[in-house]
Formats: sequence, structure tokens, C-alpha cells
Amino acid sequence: MSAPTRVAFYDLDGTLISGNVVTRYAFCALHDPSPLRAGFLFARLVAEIPYWIALDLHSRRRFNEAFYRKYRGRKQDWLEHLSEPMFQQEVLPKIYPGAKPLLDADRADGFRLVLVTGALDCELPPVTRHFGFDHAVSNRLVFRDGRATGELEPPVLAEREKQEALRRFCRDYNVDTAQSKAYSDSFSDVSMLESVGLPAAVHPDRRLRRVARARGWPILNLKKGYDGDTRRTNT
Repeated sequence: MSAPTRVAFYDLDGTLISGNVVTRYAFCALHDPSPLRAGFLFARLVAEIPYWIALDLHSRRRFNEAFYRKYRGRKQDWLEHLSEPMFQQEVLPKIYPGAKPLLDADRADGFRLVLVTGALDCELPPVTRHFGFDHAVSNRLVFRDGRATGELEPPVLAEREKQEALRRFCRDYNVDTAQSKAYSDSFSDVSMLESVGLPAAVHPDRRLRRVARARGWPILNLKKGYDGDTRRTNT
């Protein structure tokens, strides 16, 4: 049997980039082939923002299930074609200065790089290429006859299911979890962070910051770059 693999697991939104599923949907809405429909979809999204914030605070899983229904009817090939301009215009400008240096350092230290995110798989090819991820685990829309149904293929990747996805990956790839890393900004990912021996909070929300401080986890600020030391706690 080969030696166990060391892996660095990364959340995406809020951890490596400042964007999120809402800003990426807004990009899709504004690029609708119909200018009239584009304006309507964007205006409706803006009006709904307080609702989506409240739902996300209540349950990330329910947020994902409800929000991705907005993709109902979208053509699969259109979404896949949009991924590159979305990356160039919406994602790339929002990558934190320290994000890629952090991944580059983990790769140089012998870690395999794995993205674990609630984002949609059709959006991610340019992201995985840019960062050099070895694998990506994400949410996936259900398509029928080439169009999105608005449903997600189970399991919905959020909260404890992120932890389960990480554990499945570790079993499948003979990963040494005690010597592996995980990075996230959100308290909803605490269970994922707990699954490895080397967790780190990256510009954490209030609840995750409290957990990180209590457990002595590093707190990183990639907005200011990356100094090469995940052992130091930044405040």
C-alpha cells in the first residue's frame, strides 16, 4: 500500500475570494441573452438580498437548496460557456492577494490541493486551473434535456455534508487526516475544519473566530497577502 497522502482542503467563497454564489448568479443574470429579462432578474435579486442573508444565517444547506432554484431553465452549455468570462470579470478581481501564495506554499510542501465548496461545478474549471487544484468537490445542478431543473444532485454540499465529503475523499485517496490541512472563513464549516489535524480560520466570521481562538487554530488574513507561516495567529 502506498504511503498516506497529505491534503490541503480549501473553501472558496470568503476564504480565497471575496465573491460568493450571489455575486456569481448576478453575473449570470446580467448576461442573460435577453436585455429585458437580464434587468428583471437582477432587480429581483437585489430586492431579495435581505431574505437570502437571513436564510443563509439560518441554514447554509437550505440557502443552497433554495437559491440554486434560480437557475431553473438555464441551458447547461450556456452556463459552461459563461464560466470563463465569469472567472475573468467576476472571480479573478476578487481573489485575495495571499490566496495563490498560500496554495503554492502548500503544494511546495507536498500537499495535494482540494477545493471543497458549495459553488456549482459548471463555474469551477477556470478556478481550479488558476489555483492548480488537484480535485474539486462541489454542488452540481441536475439537468434534463440540457436544461437545469433547479435542483441539486444529492448530497447538497453544505454544513456537515462538507465534513462527510472530506471524509469520503480521505477514504478514497488514503489521506492522512492528522497531517492534512483545511481552511475556511465560516462557522458553518467547523465540522470540516475539525476533520483534519491542521485546521486554519481565514478571515473568520465572529463565531468561527471564537472557536479558533479557543482551540488555538491559526487565524489568517489573506487580504493582506501571505507571509508563509500558518502557525502564527493574525488578528
